[in-house]
Amino acid sequence: MSDRVTTDDRVSLDASADIPLWQQVLTDLEARLDAGEFTTRFPTDRELVERYGTSRHTVREAVRHLKARGVIERERGRGSVVTAPSGIAQPMGALYNLFQTVEEAGYEQRSRVLALDLRADARAAERFGLEPGTPLVHLERLRLMDDDPLALDTAWITPDIGRPLLDADFEHTSLYDELAARTGVRPTGGFESLSAVMPDAATREVLCLEADEAVMRINRLTSHAGRTIEWRLTLLRTSRLALVTAWPDQTGLAGQVVTPSD
Repeated sequence: MSDRVTTDDRVSLDASADIPLWQQVLTDLEARLDAGEFTTRFPTDRELVERYGTSRHTVREAVRHLKARGVIERERGRGSVVTAPSGIAQPMGALYNLFQTVEEAGYEQRSRVLALDLRADARAAERFGLEPGTPLVHLERLRLMDDDPLALDTAWITPDIGRPLLDADFEHTSLYDELAARTGVRPTGGFESLSAVMPDAATREVLCLEADEAVMRINRLTSHAGRTIEWRLTLLRTSRLALVTAWPDQTGLAGQVVTPSD
């Protein structure tokens, strides 16, 4: 874009609206980013002030949110630039292996093991239909993608199956691969629910998150031969990995409109 902002370029903000001015600026910038407007460089603060007719503080607040999401970054001698996509996509709808997904995308997946032991947990035991005091195999990892934090992962495995995992080295391997190699058991089914949550201060520090950055909370139960063998809670940085799904076209084959079920 040119350094000169014309009358046609200017955007009128509504100071009387319930939406803060910085958020109005952010919404407009997001629309322009989606349209591919900033291919070579991102506007300077002065250009944004001229376009939106507002204060430098207001435009900087909008820009701060884009930086927190990893959409733009500052480069020496170039100012702010739009970052190239650095994340990966994880298809949903089937049992997936995060380790394999990251590696197949060309990144190195490593884990920093925070805990690997036997311990009792009443909530986890309930998932397996066991007594609250039953010792379970507990594995907690910080998942890394090319040395950048990707996810905080906590898994509980039934003790009769999971004990051989207690001496495994999980720095560069998958839980399911280790389970199959050591026990011959691999999950054959499961259930997963997802929700966006704001992490606590400790989680923000571990995952190197911005103060206003949310994470995806993934609650997973996996089974083998109809029996629940694993309960896992994962806090995932959505700025690095997107969860995607697809569904078949139900109208093309029959040639008629199909009413979606609830």
